Amino acid sequence: MRVLLVDDEKELVSTLAERLSLRGIEADWVTDVNDALEKVDTRTYDIAVLDVKIPKMSGIELKKKLEKKSPNMKFLFMTGHGSENDFKAGVAEAGAEYYLPKPVNIEVLIEKMHKATEK
Repeated sequence: MRVLLVDDEKELVSTLAERLSLRGIEADWVTDVNDALEKVDTRTYDIAVLDVKIPKMSGIELKKKLEKKSPNMKFLFMTGHGSENDFKAGVAEAGAEYYLPKPVNIEVLIEKMHKATEK
């Protein structure tokens, strides 16, 4: 499985990528939406894990752009901001089935990644 992690918190995504790698999951990370869009132009990912609130555009907007470039990619969202109801409403609008609160539990992340890519 190949995953793209997108969050403006460098320490978070770099740590998650390292922890996923230790479990045999290939993970790339970026801290900018433009870098995420460029990555998808050069590599194929099974799943993207997106922060809901990223500078320049929301994670939901980024999902829509990534879907155009890679229609088979699955998505998870993570957030540390806003109310749970606001978050659920935004994710429902984007069509995502899975989300994670920060701090992200690595085992829950892996479980949700497997469930999302099985569909």
